[in-house]
Amino acid sequence: MITPKVLSGFKDRLPKDAIQKAQLLSKVSVVFQSFGFVPIETPHLEYAEVLLPDASSDIQKEIYRFKDHGDRDVALRFDLTVPLARFVSLHHQTLGMPFKRYAIGNVFRGERAQKGRYREFTQCDFDFIGSESLVCDAEIVQVIIASLKALDLEDFCISINHRKILNGICEYFGVSQVNGVLRIVDKLEKIGLNGVEEELKKECDLNLNTIKELLEMVQIKQNDLSHAEFFEKIAYLKDYNENLKKGIQDLERLYQLLGDLQISQNLYKIDFSIARGLGYYTGIVYETTLNGMKSLGSVCSGGRYDHLTKNFSKENLQGVGASIGIDRLIVALSEMQLLDERSTQAKVLIACMHEEYFSYANRLAESLRQSGIFSEVYPEAQKIKKPFSYANHRGHEFVAVIGEEEFKSETLSLKNMHSGMQLNCLSFLKALEIIGENDEDL
Repeated sequence: MITPKVLSGFKDRLPKDAIQKAQLLSKVSVVFQSFGFVPIETPHLEYAEVLLPDASSDIQKEIYRFKDHGDRDVALRFDLTVPLARFVSLHHQTLGMPFKRYAIGNVFRGERAQKGRYREFTQCDFDFIGSESLVCDAEIVQVIIASLKALDLEDFCISINHRKILNGICEYFGVSQVNGVLRIVDKLEKIGLNGVEEELKKECDLNLNTIKELLEMVQIKQNDLSHAEFFEKIAYLKDYNENLKKGIQDLERLYQLLGDLQISQNLYKIDFSIARGLGYYTGIVYETTLNGMKSLGSVCSGGRYDHLTKNFSKENLQGVGASIGIDRLIVALSEMQLLDERSTQAKVLIACMHEEYFSYANRLAESLRQSGIFSEVYPEAQKIKKPFSYANHRGHEFVAVIGEEEFKSETLSLKNMHSGMQLNCLSFLKALEIIGENDEDL
């Protein structure tokens, strides 16, 4: 006998979990579509040469890579952005530019599993390709906010930075190993200020005074200052070099665009310590955390990249986008008790007391479905206790019972499984009215 077990870092999803995930993805998909983003799909498996050039050294160690049956060097995708670059390079003439896409799919990384993070996980990406306009960057912020609000989340903050600001800070202090320094700075939340100081001293050959001054500037945050107050406070940095000037000017323009919308200014703040995606982000970057659950990490992150298709085409296309961490959000929403705990999407269970009543039960179920109410017929004629137990376990809101009297009169008896209230021998229209009163979709 084979012991039934799941690989470490992977997981099965029971019906309740799968329903919860499907509901969240459905909600954010509607948000994407409302902004004009269209869906695409790319294979889970790509040629290794497609994925490897854009993978950091750490991710390269985590890629699932192997030879297929044709002895080709292939790998499982580790994100949805690199396949997007290949996809756009292949199809950009057909797609037309600018192009707005969203993609939802599983990706694979052989990293250490942790809370809300597995070796196979779902990414939910949306990107705006083929435009330099900061209008696109502002729209990404709008989509992040609209998506989280669609999931009933209100207490969050999008931390915003610009890679040119970080590059400009490094330039000001004469740092030549920019990516090396920023990779360590990006660990501030994980290893703290002292840990970052030690690593910079050890790995980047910087003296202690330079490290302290650099980190002081990198830790500049907007905090409780208004947008106008913050930009006035950091205006002097524009004189340091062109990178800092350009980065700050872009953020000023972004805030001008967002300021014209009725969005709470508490939902987005500038934080110079946000690095993100050192391999390909070149402009504005985003990192979103839930204020009450910051230990969970970023639940939506992204940024602008100037060289999306550099590995595949001489015609370089840039873009801006973000990825929603749906698995982490499921963990958060579960702890906040904001998830549907049912193991079924059917609202009504129809139970028959005798075999000959099933023809009527099936007609009744079909009429409910045509009225927009998901319904299920219990497949066996049983004493009422068993169907009721089934409904309780799976979370049906109503049980419609068909006994002899209901069958003869073509009525039904209806029990509300939440309140316990039961009404006997109702007409279909009356039952529909009662069920529909509690249905937000009707």
